[in-house]
Amino acid sequence: MASKEDSAKAKEFKQPSPSKAGVYIYRNSFVGKALKKDIFIDGKCVGESAPDVFFYAEVDGGKKHKIDTESEFSPNSLELMFETGKNYFIRQFIKMGVFVGGADLEQVTEEQGKIDVSRLEMAKTGNCSASK
Repeated sequence: MASKEDSAKAKEFKQPSPSKAGVYIYRNSFVGKALKKDIFIDGKCVGESAPDVFFYAEVDGGKKHKIDTESEFSPNSLELMFETGKNYFIRQFIKMGVFVGGADLEQVTEEQGKIDVSRLEMAKTGNCSASK
């Protein structure tokens, strides 16, 4: 887990650095509590999600970016245009599969994202179980 200070700072939801967009990716679903699923932005590991955690990253603004999460049979992706100076909120959720649980992603409103993320703790970035 990230430090309490880093987590609290991220939950201030400040404007991202110049020419950047902020991305909050979080998981708050009850289903699949024991499962951990890798998350990637543009093929680079963000981290391995767990229940009740979030990640924060900055990406180049004014560009499309691809967010991926591993699932039962293949990765599930979300491709979005990220405007400079804005924060975006992506919720990862677990869905039960035939043999194991899978994961998917959805964009949520900034209002809902802030409410959800404020109840979670920030995870350390950069640790994925698989390389992309």
